[in-house]
Amino acid sequence: MTYRLFTDMFERLQKKWNVTPGRLFLILVTFALGGSATGYLGKRIMPFLGIESPWLYVPVYIIVVTIIWPIMVLAVSIPFGQFNFFRAYIAKLGRRMSGKRTAANTAKTPRRPLPMHIAIFASGTGSNAQKLLEHFDTTYWLPGWQDEEQLGVIRLIVSNNPGAGVLEIAKEHGVPVLMLEKEKFFRGNAYVDELKEREIDLIILAGFLWKIPKPLIDAYPNRIINIHPALLPKYGGKGLYGRHVHEAIIKAGEKESGITIHYVDEHYDHGDHIFQEKVPVDPTDTPETLAKKVQQLEHAHFARVIKEVIEKQNRR
Repeated sequence: MTYRLFTDMFERLQKKWNVTPGRLFLILVTFALGGSATGYLGKRIMPFLGIESPWLYVPVYIIVVTIIWPIMVLAVSIPFGQFNFFRAYIAKLGRRMSGKRTAANTAKTPRRPLPMHIAIFASGTGSNAQKLLEHFDTTYWLPGWQDEEQLGVIRLIVSNNPGAGVLEIAKEHGVPVLMLEKEKFFRGNAYVDELKEREIDLIILAGFLWKIPKPLIDAYPNRIINIHPALLPKYGGKGLYGRHVHEAIIKAGEKESGITIHYVDEHYDHGDHIFQEKVPVDPTDTPETLAKKVQQLEHAHFARVIKEVIEKQNRR
């Protein structure tokens, strides 16, 4: 019975934090050692405070260990390779203990839908993925807590390119990675089972170059969103991505370009539009300078539009 309770708790934490069993073990060891170090240091500090009253000793001791616990846990996490996890964990704990949510206002405010679990698909450097990671929470949040402003949680980075820069970005943020195998993606179930197992609600394509297969579209209707570096329906379709788009626009003598954020269907760059923004194409522009202009639009608007989409879907 005790063993079953322990394994159930272990599985719940692993699922909640979306980490491997090995990493969860290191996290729990860090918690234990950090707590022990906190208690030891707290007892060594107390004699220097000169508190003689037993009624005052306990509350002061609690305050002392509360202050030093984050420092000790972060220090212990470094040799175990879990510093990013605990930095995010402690930051979130601090936000949620800052008084933003109290029992009084919680009783009056209806509970919002849980944050959407997001998977980012990317094939390249990951500049858009980086911006999304800066705007949304990553995989770590405290069990049983709900942030009223937390619209989305990025739980997974998905890539088809083992050399993609986005993989390093995922590592820096401590976000798990799923690598796609071409045969399974196009002739299998398109990794639907793996995404559902991770409770993914929304897929964002941020420079992902493979066409999305029908099984994945059917599993996530109006839940797959792409950003394209042109004003669709012009300059979209197979082979028109990245530099190729900008070259085609300049060659055609277009006076403007921009971005299109849209839902994904079975065809390249074809789904319903969510948002467009324009930028002028100057006579002196090159594919490189035009790419920089378009990228500025992407970074300015992509995360904001995704948040608006999530808010609308949560209200349904």
